[in-house]
Amino acid sequence: MASAPTIPISNPQPEPQQQIATPALRNFVSRLTATINHGLSQRRPWAELIDRSAFSRPDSLADASSRIRKNLSYFRVNYFSVIALSVALSLVTHPVSLIILVALLAAWIFLYAFRPSDQPLFIAGRSFSDRETLGILLASTIVVVFLTSVGSLVISALLLGVAVVCAHGAFRAPEDLFLDDQEPANSSFLSFIGGTAAAAAPAVAARV
Repeated sequence: MASAPTIPISNPQPEPQQQIATPALRNFVSRLTATINHGLSQRRPWAELIDRSAFSRPDSLADASSRIRKNLSYFRVNYFSVIALSVALSLVTHPVSLIILVALLAAWIFLYAFRPSDQPLFIAGRSFSDRETLGILLASTIVVVFLTSVGSLVISALLLGVAVVCAHGAFRAPEDLFLDDQEPANSSFLSFIGGTAAAAAPAVAARV
């Protein structure tokens, strides 16, 4: 009696999970860490920042403006840290806003910036192109920043930090600061954060 022919059964292979562009992400994190470490290494001693003997009332509005410019050039990293601390404290005291911002940042990182461009995005069984993904992320960012309390919270914290910086810069006499060697290079906040933007630019530019 002949045996019934066997029908080969092949186990369906699971579809490969979408992979994050690990080398690009690792390179971005490495460059970001190096930029932050380099920037923090240029900060001035905090005791020098809050030296009470160096505070005096400015003679005029022009004198206050001149003091702010000089102190901004000298204490730029410290001032940036003060503003960042103001934003961080505001977000920590409002955990819902913090969670929303972290989720939005994670969406940009994992769904667009560092997702391999040759792998489409699948959500709920639907495929989204890079242009559709970018549009959704931009719309989500606009909603979060302008139509919720998150945007007003961050802007208020930034304004508070800037106000503290300007008040300190106006009343802190810069006569004892060695400004001649410091003003030509990196004389603004943008010089401190410029490296961070440069680290993120290649990953984003590759998708445009």
